[in-house]
Amino acid sequence: MSAPVVPEYDPASPYGGDPLEVDVNLQYTGLEFHYIFLSFCAFIVWLIIPGIGLLYGGLARRKSSLALLFQSLLVVAVTTFQWMFWGYSLAYSRTASSFIGDLTNFGLMKVGVAPSPGSPLQPEIIFCLYQLLFCACTVQIVIGGSFERGRILPSLIFAFLWATIVYCPIACWTWNANGWLYNLPSLDYAGGGPVHQASGWSALAYAVALGKRKHAGEKSHAKPHNTTLVFLGTVLIYFGWFGFNGGSTLNGTLRSLMAAFNTNTAACFGILGWVLVDYIKTKGKFSVVGACEGAIAGLVGITPAAGYVSVWLAALIGFLTAVICALCQDLNKWIRIDEGMDVFKLHGIGGIVGSFLTGIFAQTWVSHLDGATDASGAIDGNGIQVAKQLAEIAAIAAYSFSVSFILLMILKYIPGLHLRVSEEAEMIGLDLDQFVDEQIGDWALFEQHALESVQGSHGHGAAGVLSGLSSGNQSVHRTVEEAKGE
Repeated sequence: MSAPVVPEYDPASPYGGDPLEVDVNLQYTGLEFHYIFLSFCAFIVWLIIPGIGLLYGGLARRKSSLALLFQSLLVVAVTTFQWMFWGYSLAYSRTASSFIGDLTNFGLMKVGVAPSPGSPLQPEIIFCLYQLLFCACTVQIVIGGSFERGRILPSLIFAFLWATIVYCPIACWTWNANGWLYNLPSLDYAGGGPVHQASGWSALAYAVALGKRKHAGEKSHAKPHNTTLVFLGTVLIYFGWFGFNGGSTLNGTLRSLMAAFNTNTAACFGILGWVLVDYIKTKGKFSVVGACEGAIAGLVGITPAAGYVSVWLAALIGFLTAVICALCQDLNKWIRIDEGMDVFKLHGIGGIVGSFLTGIFAQTWVSHLDGATDASGAIDGNGIQVAKQLAEIAAIAAYSFSVSFILLMILKYIPGLHLRVSEEAEMIGLDLDQFVDEQIGDWALFEQHALESVQGSHGHGAAGVLSGLSSGNQSVHRTVEEAKGE
């Protein structure tokens, strides 16, 4: 039995044919399982989006956690618009430069069922959706830098602009066939650079631009309010990552299966690594949040390497990434920032570790499981690959931090925009300040928590805040002002 013919892209028919005149499905006859597989991967990648929202919501204090859940949906909505408007074209247009795409596919022009620029086995429309979800997840990770003090509307404006001038160029460098990192080549299977390093360094810029949170001596400061939400968010992220890494081969070959196995392996050994560090540091105690962070660190570390390494090397990468990230537990104190979601620690540092180790451990036999790719690292005698990985790390770190910081400074000084909430809003919580009569949990507990927060900052004269809480945001603001006056 002869193998199915792989379809070829025809520039004269960029949409893949007129379905009123020809059967556009025929070009994929015998190859349907490839795009069915990628479709499934795309659908489970979507679960990472609410997963990040739940994770962030659990890590935040309860009075500001709803804002993070809300933004998990708003960010994917804004990013979808950006991607359809010009994001996809800036990242993946076939006529891109070495640094950024052009507007050939502006408004998804010429994006249909023709073979995609990523793989001829994938219709461009599903490739476009899959890459959209990568962008949405990355932008949402960055928003973690606004932790408990960033206003929602400016963060959504920042999300659109950041996706345009940071994510899309870096994705073009890394994954577009014309990109300079693609042709160097640096090895980045599923996003160690565009997703993790870029989001980590950009979240650091966000935290620096906003400054530290106000600390009035609350015991809840810098402590997760709900470990269950953290656990549930991590589970969704973990599950979605099988699609994130498993689908990045862009085909249904054995390399995809190896990448999926490596994903679970690295996450599990990441858990073991982080829990071990916690156990030693606390002299025999455990942490559920630590185990969740270990899983994410392992997933971050294996992302650039999943389709390049064998299973035991994946275990080593996951373990080392988690141990290094766990040892950076006091990073905020060392560099004097307030990046409470650990985005820089997990994604920035974890992404660097993963990309560096990819250059060391990439194996040709693993990459060739798809029947076409030959990529090797130092372990296979290609020592220069380590230097190429370092070039990727330096370029992405410098570009993402500097451009993000400049963008935030511009937004910060636009009259009326205000990146950061007022001191009063921060004290009572983002949820009460920016939402209509909604919050997480029982209102009675929230009222008690708010009263204690105000009393801790301004003395016992703030008792009237309780009545304000039941009368809406304006009343809360009035009672806070009265408390400050007393």
